[in-house]
Amino acid sequence: MQKQDIETMLASQRKFFATGKTLPISWRLEQLKKLRASMLRHEEDLYEALKKDLGKSRMESYMCEIGLTLSELTWMEKHIRRLTHEKRVPTPLAQFAARSFQSPTPYGTVLIMSPWNYPILLTLEPLIDALAAGNTVIVKPSAYAPATSAVMEMIIRETYPPEYVCMITGGRQENQALLTQRFDKIFFTGGKTVGREVLRHAAEYLTPVTLELGGKSPCIVDSTAKIPLAARRIVFGKYLNCGQTCVAPDYILCDVSIKDALLAAIQKEITRQFGDRPLDNPDYGKIINQKHFERILGLIAKEKIICGGESDPSTLRIAPTVLTDVSWNEPVMGEEIFGPILPVLTYSSLDEAIRIVESHPHPLALYFFSEDKKAQKKVLDLCHFGGGCINDTIIHLATSAMPFGGVGESGMGGYHGVEGFKTFSHTRSIVDKKTWMDLPIRYQEYVGWKEKLLRMFLR
Repeated sequence: MQKQDIETMLASQRKFFATGKTLPISWRLEQLKKLRASMLRHEEDLYEALKKDLGKSRMESYMCEIGLTLSELTWMEKHIRRLTHEKRVPTPLAQFAARSFQSPTPYGTVLIMSPWNYPILLTLEPLIDALAAGNTVIVKPSAYAPATSAVMEMIIRETYPPEYVCMITGGRQENQALLTQRFDKIFFTGGKTVGREVLRHAAEYLTPVTLELGGKSPCIVDSTAKIPLAARRIVFGKYLNCGQTCVAPDYILCDVSIKDALLAAIQKEITRQFGDRPLDNPDYGKIINQKHFERILGLIAKEKIICGGESDPSTLRIAPTVLTDVSWNEPVMGEEIFGPILPVLTYSSLDEAIRIVESHPHPLALYFFSEDKKAQKKVLDLCHFGGGCINDTIIHLATSAMPFGGVGESGMGGYHGVEGFKTFSHTRSIVDKKTWMDLPIRYQEYVGWKEKLLRMFLR
């Protein structure tokens, strides 16, 4: 799509928003129900597209994408009336007589830029929140998942008029053209490099931005952890979607005393979950494209492989791989892996582990496996990260009851449920001042009795 076409589309959305049609709760609910119906009509198409783009099985596609999206729809349909209500707040005595309240209002025209690794969930979930808040939306998915983008474009086109919601496909040219436009809100999910570019463009218009990025999310395992269960949950979280998950455990930091036992348990779990030949497992995913396939293979130091390392260029699959005796100056520790490689590092004390984590940019997630409650509290108190789990991985993002987002270099802002509605809304603070009386205290002339009353009110 050309820049001129994008400008025309944005102008039509601004005009539509100005009519006020998106504001009634009944309208918003109707739009959410339409999206659900269209998703269910095209459910088989979505499965096929995810299989083509990422090699995802039906189970994984529903568990991690379609099902979670439908769950957010259900939550929003149930709570939207409460979210849109005015919230009464106390009025200071000095402002008597008045009513003070907070009132949410949509930003207006929103841009949602989504990634390729969870193309349905990370496109439609913020869309649900934006529509519930009363906005019009332009959606720009990643060009790396073309099959899924084509199905979502079909869903959006048959569900909404383009002046309300439209999808723009394409690559860098379309991204650049969109970022030069003036939106009322930008929501971006992706890598830090592009995230900085989004923020730079948004700064020109002082556009509010939510960034969902990533980073090297640590998985700390101490000597009290239940090792077989820890290994099972780590393997699930790490190799889900072939490791292409922004909150996947990027590396393990384990107590040196349990390293051998943990490595043995992880190897056992990989075989248990993926079989003796993971590359032949039809439910194991694939790397998104040749470029990322080669990048990930370049991070594997063959002499440090304890299991895995096999790959199949014809299917873009890399077996679940574990590396040991890894140091921070190696390539695999220099960037977010975003693939099925799990480096294992060790520490001698929990204080050392915390220092290691805190000496690097704040991650999107942190996982800590421990039966020691004091150690759990210490890690939560002293480590900075977007979100995470105690004795599990990944699952903290699979709920509409808690916000999901990063901190520092891993992102800014959050969404899901209440926070998703707030992300796409501006909360206005309003004082409704009564006219049947007017306290003279604030008006000149400032005589002594006024100051005495003022001091009584404001202290």
